[in-house]
Amino acid sequence: MTATADLVSERSADSPVARRRGPRPTVGGVILTVLALLMAVLWLVPLLWALSTSVKPEEETRAIPPEWFASRVTGEAYAAAFGNSGLLRWFLNSTLVSVSVTAGVLVLCSLAAYGFSRTEFRGRRWLFAPVVAAIVVPSQVLIIPLFDELDTLGLVDTYFAMILPQLVAPAMVFILKKFFDGIPREYEEAAQIDGASRLRIFLTIIVPMSMPVLTAVAIFTFITTWNNFLLPFVTTTDPDLMTLPLGLLAGQTTFQLQYAQVMALALLGGLPLLIIYVLFQRQVIRGVGSAGLKE
Repeated sequence: MTATADLVSERSADSPVARRRGPRPTVGGVILTVLALLMAVLWLVPLLWALSTSVKPEEETRAIPPEWFASRVTGEAYAAAFGNSGLLRWFLNSTLVSVSVTAGVLVLCSLAAYGFSRTEFRGRRWLFAPVVAAIVVPSQVLIIPLFDELDTLGLVDTYFAMILPQLVAPAMVFILKKFFDGIPREYEEAAQIDGASRLRIFLTIIVPMSMPVLTAVAIFTFITTWNNFLLPFVTTTDPDLMTLPLGLLAGQTTFQLQYAQVMALALLGGLPLLIIYVLFQRQVIRGVGSAGLKE
């Protein structure tokens, strides 16, 4: 009877119904889930407040105490934002800078990472050490010498002042190198036997196999560049070169702290990033997982 009961319990555990149910939740798993939900709510509260403020009449945005819901929903703030002659220009400037930086980072960082990963040369480890060390150096520390350098080269108030400094991305070099280290060398050896050059091997073998991590690097770089405020703020005074974060600051001055319009501009500025993340969410997760698992 005992053997029969054990056999029945084993079959029940292996049944399709049991497999669909999955493992039973643990106390630790429940706690982590609750904490994740709390963090998600905390992240959503400012976003919901910005959305609520953007559809309020301007006079209600200054109400004391503040209220979540408006007496009437209006799109006046969005109409004023779209009516701002500089909005389209800010979008175009941000797009130009972000796309240029993303393309440059992909090319330069992937080539540098491939060189560190696959090329044996004297002092390779010593040269790679400053790259790793540069990851922990805040960009704000270098902003004054960087401005002096750009001013000496005559690049202030140009697109190059906002693009060139952001092409240096040590973290992306490190991530790509770790991924390239996990690609078996047999693929390259077979291509070398067929007479393929280093560049051809990189373009036809390494790049296609690295698309998940390259996509993740591209999206992270684009988002970081799009949100960058300090570098354009320091290197640009020309209104025609303003990116969207600078435009939001100018909008606060122009609108004389019209809170509804400022919130509308902020939401419009973040909308492209939200769309990009929603469209490429799966690629980002795959890329992060691939970069983290490769040794």
